[in-house]
Amino acid sequence: MSASFHPSDELLVAYGAGSLDEATALLVASHLTLCPRCRSEVARIEAMGGNLLEELPPAPMGGDALADILARLDDAPVTLPPPPRKPARATASRAGSQIPAPLRAYLGGGLENVRWKRLTDGLEHALVVESGRTRARLYRIAPGIPIPEHGHGGAELTLVLQGGFSDHAGHYLVGDVACADDDTIHHPVADTDGHCICLAVTDAPLKLTGLVGRLISRFLNL
Repeated sequence: MSASFHPSDELLVAYGAGSLDEATALLVASHLTLCPRCRSEVARIEAMGGNLLEELPPAPMGGDALADILARLDDAPVTLPPPPRKPARATASRAGSQIPAPLRAYLGGGLENVRWKRLTDGLEHALVVESGRTRARLYRIAPGIPIPEHGHGGAELTLVLQGGFSDHAGHYLVGDVACADDDTIHHPVADTDGHCICLAVTDAPLKLTGLVGRLISRFLNL
């Protein structure tokens, strides 16, 4: 993995604090399985958070606090809700896996379980998770295929899982994260030595450029 393309420090802090939305947390967790540097940084952030909690003074409690808690437990329904779906804790990827363990948990296995939908010649996608306005999608791009030039209505994070691609900002390989915002207009092109598979998270629709792009973008739901 190249050393230049990592999530921002703000994203890593938010992940360590557990404050990211589900789709973005999935992408960061998947990146951490591929990046020892960021994995160590998140461990440091979590340790700092634990130390800060230990240093907080205890909050005063009323004399009837224990009785009140026990009464609430007695009144609680017996049937418990299902646990929330969240990315698995980031660990090193299993040897031979094509995609990181957190993403495998969402797909129920490997890439063979993905139901791809064709966008254009050589370009397919599949929705993985949607949390509010934020969506995580897989993209599969045939060798050498360019992605139509587009801008963004908000932020976009793209994690390379297989192969690689290039745009005006650089060359992205497995484990790299490309970051774009509403000022970014780019024209990514997949490497020629194999399919490029990426996990992309957006919080607003993409904006295809040109007359044809603007006409078809409403039908692509990107």
